[in-house]
Amino acid sequence: MTMNQASTVPVGVDLSIIVVGWNVRDLLAGTLATLPDGARPLTWEAVVVDNASTDGSPEMVAQVFPQVRLIRNTDNRGFARSNNQGIGASHGEYLLLLNSDTVVPPGALAALVAFMEKHPQAGACAPRLLQSNGQPQAYAFGEDPTLGYLFRRGMNRLIGRPIHDWNTTQTQEVDWVSGACLLARREAIDQVGGLDEGIFMYFEDNDWCLCMRQAGWKVYYHPQVEITHIGGQSVAQNPAARQAYYQSLDHFYAKHYGPLARALLRLLLPVYRLFVTY
Repeated sequence: MTMNQASTVPVGVDLSIIVVGWNVRDLLAGTLATLPDGARPLTWEAVVVDNASTDGSPEMVAQVFPQVRLIRNTDNRGFARSNNQGIGASHGEYLLLLNSDTVVPPGALAALVAFMEKHPQAGACAPRLLQSNGQPQAYAFGEDPTLGYLFRRGMNRLIGRPIHDWNTTQTQEVDWVSGACLLARREAIDQVGGLDEGIFMYFEDNDWCLCMRQAGWKVYYHPQVEITHIGGQSVAQNPAARQAYYQSLDHFYAKHYGPLARALLRLLLPVYRLFVTY
């Protein structure tokens, strides 16, 4: 089945797709155009949350994709808060956070939902993310950013070795998966709540997955499904993105690891930044 074309709000759909956009009109149009084939044969809905774009993005959505629910913000509210708006306006049994610079192959979203159906303990899962050149994108999944993990990441960067096998074809349980394309179960969201709005951008996906795991859910990386992620298009327009990364990491430590670990992070962060860029 395809998306309900009627003007009424769909109820009881299989999948709600939340897309947050900021000044990426053409890429957003490309993403939305791939959704019908990507979701078929599921019943689905799409919600676009626009963060005060000035490039005609919301007008394009309204004109070209009238079946998409459009939320127009008057300011840039960040990734977490905007996705929560979309989640609040959605009705699907499963919710997909999807970046506005992705290309969804036919059947990919249906395959992710099928995986979740077969794994009822899964609170979230994500596919392999491919770069525009077809190579696997780094950090489609990872471990929690403990001090030990950050040390290993810095050392691996120093010797030129990736900390994870991005080419793996093995479905595996992981600490977190990327919010660029993250499928979550409504039941898990109802239990742990939405994304942490204290995080403007970065680590909100890590935080969300950790909250799900703490509530007893599992998180899976499922590379048998692949989605292309062009990556960094909105971030490239935002010179404050690098600082936001470290502010979010500090927030994550304050929330999950306590004052001592946070103090050590702040002490060691200048050294860490010599080896690792965000």
